[in-house]
Amino acid sequence: MTPTTAPVSPPTTTPAVTPGATPALDDRITGSLVGAAVGDALGGPVEGYTPEQIMERHGGRVTGIVGPWNGAEWRTARPIAPYHKGDGHVTDDTLMTHALIRVYEKVRGHLDAYAVADHLVPELMGSPVWIPELEADALPLQRIFLAEKWIVTRLHYGHADPREAGDGNIVNCGAAMYMAPVGLVNAAHPEAAYAEALDVAGAHQSSYGREAAGVFAAAVAAACVPGATPTSVVDTALALAKDGTRSAIEAVAEVASRHRDFESALAPLRKAVAPFDSVGPDYRSPSLGARRPSRLHAIEELPIALGMLLVGEGDYRRTVLGAVNYGRDCDSVATMAGAIVGALHGETAVPSDWAKQVAEASRLDVHSPARALTEVAREIFAHDRERRRAHEAAFATLTGAPR
Repeated sequence: MTPTTAPVSPPTTTPAVTPGATPALDDRITGSLVGAAVGDALGGPVEGYTPEQIMERHGGRVTGIVGPWNGAEWRTARPIAPYHKGDGHVTDDTLMTHALIRVYEKVRGHLDAYAVADHLVPELMGSPVWIPELEADALPLQRIFLAEKWIVTRLHYGHADPREAGDGNIVNCGAAMYMAPVGLVNAAHPEAAYAEALDVAGAHQSSYGREAAGVFAAAVAAACVPGATPTSVVDTALALAKDGTRSAIEAVAEVASRHRDFESALAPLRKAVAPFDSVGPDYRSPSLGARRPSRLHAIEELPIALGMLLVGEGDYRRTVLGAVNYGRDCDSVATMAGAIVGALHGETAVPSDWAKQVAEASRLDVHSPARALTEVAREIFAHDRERRRAHEAAFATLTGAPR
């Protein structure tokens, strides 16, 4: 296929990450959220295709922001229409991430499944936002797909118990893809991020889809630990992950450790995750057993994001471009990978040219959500500290231990 739009060249330089520097909380939150949005926008136009198709379509690997797969025919071309993917437009991954941040702004504390029912569902149903792929102000509900619309169906129309609303949904990365904020408000405390994300995701997903939401949030929190590395992030994910999710991450990480460029890693990583991925070889035609609850399977996106983190050694461009050129559900893979790298290194890790183009093309203020979440994270930590001290005092009284 002859490309109708050429890839936009990447920045001539990538902002340097100062060796030994420890980014502050606000910088990590900004880096994570900007990194996630940029990864989302880079992956959107090639989502659903194979690495070979991407190579043919673009005359080589994607190295930056590209236009729609079908060029000017994106409005009618199936299966993409009517979504304007490409040209720096973010997708539902970013829309859901920012919606969850708005919930944190309202609650100003840790979230649970009831917060999804009380606040996220009204956000999706009643608060119009600019949706780049639709080129219009619209309700998020008009953009999200069936696995995300499940939340509204079960909680608003079905009046399900929020803690059990995710049961019965197809199992995919729909919950995991927007859990970065949970990891960030629990920065440097991956166990707490894991537990909170599992609670939040219970209203949306079950089985290995819910598990991935917890592990991804934990990975983002682990990336905020001072001195964290790609290896320490993956080790934390492995320590918390259960069942097929753990096995898939372990298999992918073992393969990733043998590669340092994504080109050579693309096929081996897919081969490593394939036994755990229920979708099957054709992403657009899932197998009969796809997306059903299982203790043996895992979503594909999280293990591959962690694998590309290892292959790219925590460098944003290498990591995220690996995720993008992997194809399949690559906007979500790149979203997760970008969020983790941004949390590791801060905003300077994300090429500023890409961030600027995504913000302008998507009509998106990429910094406002980060400022809001940073403020909430500080409040949450202060409340956590007060509760911890009260518990310590109570325990000391009960045991006669010195305070």
